[in-house]
Amino acid sequence: MKRFWIISLIVLASAQLWAEDSIVSPMRPRIVDAMPGVELVQDSTVNVLLEAAMRGKMELVEIDGYRVQVYSSNQQQTAKTEALELEEKLKAKIEQTIYVQYLPPFWKVRLGDFRTYNEAKQYKKEFVEMFPQMMGDTYIVRDKIQVLQ
Repeated sequence: MKRFWIISLIVLASAQLWAEDSIVSPMRPRIVDAMPGVELVQDSTVNVLLEAAMRGKMELVEIDGYRVQVYSSNQQQTAKTEALELEEKLKAKIEQTIYVQYLPPFWKVRLGDFRTYNEAKQYKKEFVEMFPQMMGDTYIVRDKIQVLQ
């Protein structure tokens, strides 16, 4: 009986040590390569942004990308007013950046700064679910987008 308790105590102690070793603590971060079966997938710009943030040299730059266009009109009497009213309506309901642009002869309202077509497509789907009445006026367009670098 004594032998059973000693073996049980050794097994419990080793299990406790093993469990502590597999926990990643903020005081002792583990190297990703040391964790078999774990694959870290991230956009390559994450490292660039982290390095820039640590140096304190982040800036807003324009690159080619996509936006979701939700309004376009060339009616000179009403287009500007409608675009600005739509901007105010959307400000409280969405988290994406809203751009009201005048590209003669059209006033346009565009949303977001998406690097890929698929990101814009996903957001368009979410937007149309929130505002189904705007489905016919909602398009994905190529545009210059603003990103931190």
